[in-house]
Amino acid sequence: MWWFFLLVSFPNNPATWRLDVFVTHGRQTAVYAVDALRLEPVPWSGSESAFIEPFDFGTDRMELRALDGTLLFARGSSLVSTEWLLTGESEREFKTFHESFRFPELSDEADLVIKRRDARNQFVEKVRIRIRPEELNPAVPDPQLVHDLEINGKPQEKVDLLFLGDGYTVSEQDVFLADANRLMEALFQVEPFHTQRRSFNVRAICPPATQSGIARPSTGFYRNSPLGCSYDSFGSERYVLTMENRAWRDVAARAPYEYVIMLTNGETYGGGGMFSVFATAAAHNSFAEYLVIHEFGHHFAGLADEYYTSPVAYQPPEVVVEPWEVNATALLNPDQLKWREWVDQDTPIPTPWPKETFEAQSKDYGVRRAQIRQQKLPEHHMDALFLELQKQQTELLGQAEHAHQVGAFQGANYDANAFYRPQADCIMFTRNRVPFCRVCANTLNRVILWQAPKPH
Repeated sequence: MWWFFLLVSFPNNPATWRLDVFVTHGRQTAVYAVDALRLEPVPWSGSESAFIEPFDFGTDRMELRALDGTLLFARGSSLVSTEWLLTGESEREFKTFHESFRFPELSDEADLVIKRRDARNQFVEKVRIRIRPEELNPAVPDPQLVHDLEINGKPQEKVDLLFLGDGYTVSEQDVFLADANRLMEALFQVEPFHTQRRSFNVRAICPPATQSGIARPSTGFYRNSPLGCSYDSFGSERYVLTMENRAWRDVAARAPYEYVIMLTNGETYGGGGMFSVFATAAAHNSFAEYLVIHEFGHHFAGLADEYYTSPVAYQPPEVVVEPWEVNATALLNPDQLKWREWVDQDTPIPTPWPKETFEAQSKDYGVRRAQIRQQKLPEHHMDALFLELQKQQTELLGQAEHAHQVGAFQGANYDANAFYRPQADCIMFTRNRVPFCRVCANTLNRVILWQAPKPH
């Protein structure tokens, strides 16, 4: 019966539809208003076997349901608008965001259901929107040149990754292509992406900017870049996001994609990653390779930040509950540790590590980092500080008693005490030259196999 409904609701070789929605949050309220139902110019690129996401990832969940309630399509995500709710600003003010929900073409009416996690991390329905095929609006995005960086098969059989450039002028298009190729190679040097490289198609688009670079308001540097990327998002100087959802969606619509990495034309350290929405990275920073890999971990598999010593804009939770992210735990029941299959019997839980020394190093670094920003020193001063800390912490964590074991290491998810991470070090924890931990790597591989299940 389930397959019958899929056949009725989704035609063969479906087009890509996109519901654009305005979301207003603030002061414990939420209002959703439809902008438009749009037809994108490129057919649906996802596999028919991947219509319903099997993971419990993301702060948000979109479901398409037939009018009798049958689930037709489902995707998790972590929306920019929902992340803003974690900031103190949302308790005082209202703010409107533009969000998009993409899905395969429908042949019949259906309901699009938007859910969001509550304080207990359970999904709660927020709004139900009727999708009517006769209300479809053809999208008319500006024509953009799509560059094929690496094509390994049909879009429907591969993971389709799209690099977008922001802040590159007409004369800097070759710079963008060089950046995209360089950072693509960096991503494919890391497991599991190295082994699974042929499961990916990679393309690139760069709408020309009138001025070079992106905005950094905290220093008085402003740009009206094509994708709208900016530093200082949610009050964090290193956090790069875009609030111009419609702008970047219309650019990306020229190519098949499930995942987007926005490369920003600048050297100041910064980036961001929203699960199943987009990732950003400063392409010319000395740690650009790390930024792309780390932020893609957020974007591709909803991996949590494992660090906890750097300042963030988020308010701590009133009640500590088990995180939905696979690589962080509150350890409320050590016997039910969610990655227990990777833990050796003789590994103690919680797992000892040189936490006090690490925190002392990080505190000193934090003071010096703030001084560099306050004094507005050139970026090479920050690069030198990062390298100094990298050397210290690589040695400290690499020589720890349980350095190469999976356990439960206290300190993760922006909290020194409430949450634990799977291994002493990981790409999601430090800027050290280390791989993803076993839990993160396994999760990334599961997401790849879900979307590109055929052997390459």
